Amino acid sequence: MPPYAELHVHSNFSFLEGASHVDELVLRALELGYETLALTDHDGLHGAMEFAQCARAWGLRPITGAEITLARSQESRARSKEGEHHLTLLCETARGYANLCRLLTHAHLDHERGKPCVETDVLALHTEGLIALSGCRCGEVPLLIAEGRPREAEEAARRYAEWFGPKNFFIELQNNLVYRDVWRNRMLGELAEHLKVGVVATGNVHYHTRERHQLQDALVAIKNRTTLDASHQLRRENSEYFLKSPAEMAELFSDHPQAVANTQRIAERCRFDLTRDLEYRFPETPVPEGETAESYLRAVCRQEAARRYPRFTPQIEERLEQELRLVEKHGLSGFFLIHREILQLAHAVAEEVRGRPSHGPPGRGRGSSVGSAICYLIGLSHIDPIANNLFLGRFLNDEMASVPDIDLDFPRDIREKLILRTYEHFGHDNVGLVATFPTYRIRGAIREVGKALGLSPAELDRLAKVSEGGSAKDIRTEMGRLEHYRERLNTPLWRHLAELLEQIAGFPRHISQHVGGMVISSRPLIELVPLEQSAMEGRVLMQWDKDSVDDARMIKIDFLALGMLSAVDETLELIEEHRGKRVDLSRIDFEDERVYDSICEADTMGVFQIESRAQMQTLPRVRPRNLEDLTVQVAIIRPGPIVGGSVNPYINRRMKREPVTFDHPSLEPVLAETLGVILYQEQVLQVAMALAGFSAGQAESLRRAMSRKRSREAIGKLKDEFITGALAQSVSKPVAEQVFRRIDGFAEFGFPKAHADAFGLLAYQTAWLRTYYPAESLCALFNAQPMGFYTPHVLVNDGKRHGVQVLPPDINLSGANCNVEEMGNKKGEKGHSVNGSRQKDQRIPDFRFPISDLSAGLAVRIGLRYVRGLSEKKGAKEIEDERKRGGPFRSLFDFIERTRVKREVIENLIACGAFDCLGLERRELIWQLGLVYRSEGRNKEQRQLALALPVEQDMVQLRPMSDWNKMRADYIILGMSPNVHPLSFLRPRLHEGIASTAMVESFEDGKPIEVAGLVVCRQRPETASGFIFMVIEDEFGLVNVVVKPDVYEAHRTLVRGEPFVIIRGELQRRDGVVNLIAHSFVPLTAGGLSPAAHNFGTGHGGRH
Repeated sequence: MPPYAELHVHSNFSFLEGASHVDELVLRALELGYETLALTDHDGLHGAMEFAQCARAWGLRPITGAEITLARSQESRARSKEGEHHLTLLCETARGYANLCRLLTHAHLDHERGKPCVETDVLALHTEGLIALSGCRCGEVPLLIAEGRPREAEEAARRYAEWFGPKNFFIELQNNLVYRDVWRNRMLGELAEHLKVGVVATGNVHYHTRERHQLQDALVAIKNRTTLDASHQLRRENSEYFLKSPAEMAELFSDHPQAVANTQRIAERCRFDLTRDLEYRFPETPVPEGETAESYLRAVCRQEAARRYPRFTPQIEERLEQELRLVEKHGLSGFFLIHREILQLAHAVAEEVRGRPSHGPPGRGRGSSVGSAICYLIGLSHIDPIANNLFLGRFLNDEMASVPDIDLDFPRDIREKLILRTYEHFGHDNVGLVATFPTYRIRGAIREVGKALGLSPAELDRLAKVSEGGSAKDIRTEMGRLEHYRERLNTPLWRHLAELLEQIAGFPRHISQHVGGMVISSRPLIELVPLEQSAMEGRVLMQWDKDSVDDARMIKIDFLALGMLSAVDETLELIEEHRGKRVDLSRIDFEDERVYDSICEADTMGVFQIESRAQMQTLPRVRPRNLEDLTVQVAIIRPGPIVGGSVNPYINRRMKREPVTFDHPSLEPVLAETLGVILYQEQVLQVAMALAGFSAGQAESLRRAMSRKRSREAIGKLKDEFITGALAQSVSKPVAEQVFRRIDGFAEFGFPKAHADAFGLLAYQTAWLRTYYPAESLCALFNAQPMGFYTPHVLVNDGKRHGVQVLPPDINLSGANCNVEEMGNKKGEKGHSVNGSRQKDQRIPDFRFPISDLSAGLAVRIGLRYVRGLSEKKGAKEIEDERKRGGPFRSLFDFIERTRVKREVIENLIACGAFDCLGLERRELIWQLGLVYRSEGRNKEQRQLALALPVEQDMVQLRPMSDWNKMRADYIILGMSPNVHPLSFLRPRLHEGIASTAMVESFEDGKPIEVAGLVVCRQRPETASGFIFMVIEDEFGLVNVVVKPDVYEAHRTLVRGEPFVIIRGELQRRDGVVNLIAHSFVPLTAGGLSPAAHNFGTGHGGRH
């Protein structure tokens, strides 16, 4: 085989240019007999680590490189209108890699976002350790040759040779059978000979096989926002940009044998290995004089252990010593001390944000780190891992191949400032946020690829809306389900759409910011990985995602925003403000029967982690009565246990309906606490260790490999290792295969027990607050939105069912956020006019539900930021501040003169009743607004009366708004109705046979019924085999609806999009859970009212 290495290759990390995954390129290169392959994506190293790891794993030697966009120097560009050019750079040494990172960082950070380039004068300063190839047809030298400007081409080539050195600069020859390729290569060869520099052959590879050229054409059309028909000049000339064999390349360049031989010479020189030679170091934390990081961490842990454990038992001593030994073995003492330092920063930030010390720790640990005693002792976790018997091996073990993760949850307001404070504390050059790469899913792919093919936008939008939102690979299945599109699969264009979507599935679309991952380094990050601008000001992104960061053994600190922590903190503040109590959630009764009764009854709306419909379906069956049970409850409704087949066996065993069994006796110690099934992530490790004889390190490697993108070959290899290990332990092959299937299914996604423990504790605390402080809890939930499974209009009605009144916005009482006020409002009676005469608020009917004794006479007032057109920081806060400065607003004119609120927003405030305190009808106020508001002025000084206000006898008499229109305005403007449910208006129009949700509770199992309601939740989990789960609400309560796949297909449009429906079906009662099994759907017209419902979700947890 000819000695050839491909040195110019693009993957799909050349966004909307490359048309192959990294692993597809690697596996194809091996099939073709390559020993070495370079990856040279456009202007980035986004896929470099993934490529290097994949290549090494399969026995291919990777070369790291990039094709940069080169611009003339600022001075030259001022004199010339020459365009930008491409230049291929390969890393020969670690210094070369650092220089490439610096160049790419400059390209992104010092230029407009999305338009990276490197000026030639900057390039000249960073050439050490790099080998430069003159680039593709867009390279400066080949382009000048093609334009018939040989003298300028020679000048350009001399510059590059001077900057890089004549032995490090090569003239790149490409032959993709394009017109004039042979002539241009001959001219370039002569130029190289004249300058005494080398030539090198490359394929300018953009896809691994010829068949992908159609996808590459479509990607180019998408990138340029046009169609295939209109993009001929932008697309590549033919289908020859695929990875050819070394023999094919030798034949193509038979006139330039030296160019082929030089590929191997260059490959031999490029010995930098990204998997081995990256010199990342974690910053050292300051320690007292005479201490090392190891000794200081030991001292801190010992001191805290003495405080936390009055009885320091041998068990505690053994566990602490085990962890400290592992930490010192892996050199992680500084890692823990840095996290402690960050937590100290968080304390300072929390006090600045809140204006006083917070009620509890500013952040909480989650994930496997909660299983660490060290994390507990230094304040990174609030769960005692020894008392809760938490497994350590998932977090720390002897054979760890990567740095452990410590995920920290913070309230949203603290997290944002803490990220910026971390930049300041460790230095902007040493801190970067981890990236994520959103990939093509079916809906986006339908619209973008379909547009490139020239298909009807309306037809594409219709298909995208009715599709399930899963993988783009499922396009044929989706179209086959829909009668309107089924036959179109037989037409050329639609069939081509399906083919392209199957290929583009999982392609990265662009770079984005990870939810909270941050890397801190002792060495400037720009020498370790390129950085680029984040969409958020003041932040920069690394070009690697969490997996690449993990592979690089970089220490990632996760600053996660947990909305529920914000809600809990605010609840505690409201309790102290309105009741004078300072509640310590670490000292509440964790065995409160009243709290567990509400949990077992699935009365958990707004409760952390156990409020989803799936959770509510299992709570009456599992019936948790302690924190350990809640840990199970949090963990059980995850894709891992569901796909792994653990949920129903666990519930049946807990309900004593089937005996507890184990697939093999060796698994009993591991799975006894979960009744013989796998519920926790670390149980995957423990099962592999017990059944297959794996070490903790091997088992963790197995779990990590299974949780990432996995090829069939990789899974097969893992299975073989597992089966071999099990057979060596005298386990039969059928049992080993069955257990592996369970592990493989669980690898979808599951919680570590430590993580579930932490979340279970927070679930109990939020349930306790909701039970004993319902008004404060509801108010805080409103202010923490968007969060959880339910929209505010659902939370309003749940609050009413629990005796909490929800009051409408009021320009003289509402703050920017929702607040708690006493019924009767001593601060300023609700419904008062500004002159002190009492005016009853007619919108608030006699309350249907009894006011809760626990609400202590407190109600929740809706904040002004809920009014459409106002936000918390802009508009709503300005109104609140002006009222504090100048007192209550005395009239509409007074409000206009004192604020800068736009006319349409004032109309919204009037329509939703925020001006009712003035004692005038809403239509009268809107009529007044047209007289007094003049919008031409840019500020309140420029605005003036358009007409003098009419005297009383001149005012028109307008009919008051109907209650229906008031309620409708509430939903349109606020997204909720604080006073009345729309079904109370629609009920008289329904025939007598339609039951209310209150009646449903009394019906027997199997009874045919009809129910009408507002759809408040729709879910189609990927693990549910096509079943749809809905919740509908009427003026009395909620009912669960189960939609079978055949019913869904028959009524897909109604199920997916209709806000009000009548459902006919059959009542089902199982173990205290009531469901309506839907048979058919009928739309219920509601006068254009369409409040938002949470649409189809595929996850099993809400936004918290």
